[in-house]
Amino acid sequence: MENSSGPFYFNLTMFGHIGYYRYPAFVFCFLLYSVIVSANFIIILVISRERSLHQPMYVLIACLSVNSLYGSAGFFPRFLRDLLHETHLISRPGCFSQIYVIYTYVSYEFTILSMMAYDRYVAVCKPLHYHSTMTSKMVSKLALFAWIYPAFSVGTCVYFSIRLPLCGSKIPKVFCANWPVVKLSCVNTFINNLAGMIVSTTTAFIPLLFVLYTYLQILLICRKRSAEFKGKVFQSCLPHIVTFFNYSITVFCDIILSRFDLQELNPIGLLAVILSLEFVVIPPILNPIMYGLKLPEIKRLILKLLC
Repeated sequence: MENSSGPFYFNLTMFGHIGYYRYPAFVFCFLLYSVIVSANFIIILVISRERSLHQPMYVLIACLSVNSLYGSAGFFPRFLRDLLHETHLISRPGCFSQIYVIYTYVSYEFTILSMMAYDRYVAVCKPLHYHSTMTSKMVSKLALFAWIYPAFSVGTCVYFSIRLPLCGSKIPKVFCANWPVVKLSCVNTFINNLAGMIVSTTTAFIPLLFVLYTYLQILLICRKRSAEFKGKVFQSCLPHIVTFFNYSITVFCDIILSRFDLQELNPIGLLAVILSLEFVVIPPILNPIMYGLKLPEIKRLILKLLC
């Protein structure tokens, strides 16, 4: 079924590589999704209920958990449904909706992690100005920008893709992604490529450079301080460092894989599928573990809540 802009349905072709693994994969992914929802919900609940945690760092951790729930909801329900079906067709509106949710999830994650890096930078490098700088009003403004800019920029990028006339319907992935759809275009995609490059630069590469800059400044400060001071900074910053670099690696893995035809990577097609899913699977489960177990304030309250 086609209209003037191309196919009304897209076919997610990489499910063929899963084959007989689909049933154990469904059970595993269903349990994983349940753990992601439960763990992130507990983090949000603990931070929202405990007044002592109504501080910038913990508010941003709660934002990270909200984003994990948002991104997981955009991927897992559809993925679980496709694992149990013989056909893997997704409607055009459904496909572009999934692209928008997943890409805004990625952008939100980077912007929130950048805000957390700034919070740690002010706390370590400008401790006397911390409470006057990281006010609730300031955090609200940063959080608002972190949500609005990616929503607008990704929305613009997806809009350009929606307008493209397409000459194919096969997407070599297990979820809808922008670049494979753009490659189906019947016309020149210069505008789409330019928009994609601008969005990637402003929502991923600039935050990456900003986080590296903040931690360079923190290292320079720590070099002149006592071992006790370094230990406290390390304990405070370790969850964020692990979370950020894990997320960056998983996202850039997907970016690199998206440039290849995964169907031509046999016999490692299944491995390519797993690697392409890392950024929507690992961070939502790793974040609650890092912040729930490594930060003593949150760990204590979680144990209190569960007991």
